[in-house]
Amino acid sequence: MSLVRLKIKGISYSQTQNGAYALILNEVEGDRKLPIVIGAFEAQSIAIALEKEIKPPRPLTHDLFKNFSDRFDIVIKQVIIHKLVDGVFYSSIICERDGIEEIIDARTSDAIALALRFNAPIFTYKTILDKAGIFLKFSAKDKEKKDTDSIMVDEILQEGETVEIESGASDGYTELTIEELEEELKKAVTSEDYEKAAKLRDEISKRN
Repeated sequence: MSLVRLKIKGISYSQTQNGAYALILNEVEGDRKLPIVIGAFEAQSIAIALEKEIKPPRPLTHDLFKNFSDRFDIVIKQVIIHKLVDGVFYSSIICERDGIEEIIDARTSDAIALALRFNAPIFTYKTILDKAGIFLKFSAKDKEKKDTDSIMVDEILQEGETVEIESGASDGYTELTIEELEEELKKAVTSEDYEKAAKLRDEISKRN
């Protein structure tokens, strides 16, 4: 399967869904975007890595991992988003030490936070981009803004058919009670399935 290189387009925060962030990846040789819903901590870690001038007073978890790796001569060569199942992206970190290459499973948000700190390239398979990649549409008002890369996550999470990552993501949610939705939300957050959690929060918000 052919790999497609990605770059980080930006991170956006939802004004309507508390704690929901969207990491937007863009194919290097194309216009498709790959939106991934991530948690607040990971969004902060990625944002700090993007802003080279920002230095936290104490190392964040991903900074600590970088320091640890440097001390023991471990290098991250690349990150590959290799699987998409039920709206959840799975990634692998390709590491090298003493000429020996190892593959480590990781959450996509963690893998990207580390890739930034190691200046490692990020890839996904063409089949995943074909399935989940989107062409973001901008309104006339958006186009008048200087920075169209600052994309509101609300647009991503609310764009139904155009931006749907999880096939049939809202199927069955309308049949659940508020109590059942909140229980499912707790399970999604516990399992760190932020994409499912975002959709559940959206359904709860519609009921309130």
